[in-house]
Amino acid sequence: MALHSTTKADYPFEPADCRQCERLATFLDTVKTRYPDYHARPVSAFGDTRPQLLIVGLAPGMHGANRTGRPFTGDYAGILLYQTLHKFGLASHSESISQQDDLRLVNCRITNAVKCLPPQNKPNPDEIRQCGHYLKMELEAFRNQGGRILLALGAIAHRSVLQCFDLRQKDYLFSHGAAHSLPCTIAGALKLYDSYHCSRYNTQTKRLTAEMFEQVFDRISADLSKK
Repeated sequence: MALHSTTKADYPFEPADCRQCERLATFLDTVKTRYPDYHARPVSAFGDTRPQLLIVGLAPGMHGANRTGRPFTGDYAGILLYQTLHKFGLASHSESISQQDDLRLVNCRITNAVKCLPPQNKPNPDEIRQCGHYLKMELEAFRNQGGRILLALGAIAHRSVLQCFDLRQKDYLFSHGAAHSLPCTIAGALKLYDSYHCSRYNTQTKRLTAEMFEQVFDRISADLSKK
């Protein structure tokens, strides 16, 4: 399958300099003062620009994406994700270290429901709604360019996707391994898969194991292989 550009030029709506959430903007200013070398800005999506799979996480981690400027890069949460992507042929390498490495995603793109690092990794509901403006544009671009499958990592990402399509939460309940066919009149032929977030807490407590995560990707790969 062809590998498309991973540059951000194809996505001018990404929030590189957004400061619309005062609490988050102020917090990032504080983080930047403490860690001058950190990215400490909104983190843009990463990956194939015409993917069939879009992965939606929660938000950048303090010493991960907030430091490196790439989703799930440089911290524990990205370990299982990139290992799994590589195993299923969706990434050129099993590690994502920095924006300067030569990692490429194939037929896959990664974004977050909230683009800025929130204090204590907990965005407020109004911040999630505000950032939903960017996620909605990403989802529209994804669908219009032939995207087929969404993977929500965690309940907040799941709810954020549904909000973008004005779908009722009670009609599409989050659970690990669930697969939801979204209405064709609203979202084309999109299917939404759910997984527990690949955070340090979830993996160390065995709430999410590598086997559980790979089972989700087994089903996604089977769907991607269909014409």
